[in-house]
Amino acid sequence: MNFPENLKYTKDHEWIKLEGNTATIGITDFAQRELGDIVYVDIDSTGKALQAETVFGTVEAVKTVSDLYLPVSGIIQEVNPALSNQPELVNTDPYGEGWMIKMTVDNPNDVEALMSAETYQQLVG
Repeated sequence: MNFPENLKYTKDHEWIKLEGNTATIGITDFAQRELGDIVYVDIDSTGKALQAETVFGTVEAVKTVSDLYLPVSGIIQEVNPALSNQPELVNTDPYGEGWMIKMTVDNPNDVEALMSAETYQQLVG
């Protein structure tokens, strides 16, 4: 499995990449493998200010629906428009074209407190 070193990770299997105070967020390679074939991504929280660990949407696979949790507090600015027609991008490129949201982070230091790639890899075994 792939866990890029330049990202931070959560216990809920989301990844986050911070650039300035803008973060790109998606689910990890581990999460997409556990879910299986993703058929639908439902995120309707654009423009909303949400707290860390709040559900910001769901991802639907063939046999299950899973909540998506915000790694840090902030305002969701954008949802990946490609996912409405190609939800399978989450399976094929979870850290690239399969990103889910972009948000403005309330406190960039909160991102540093999340798990490193090494720590996350130990969590998922």
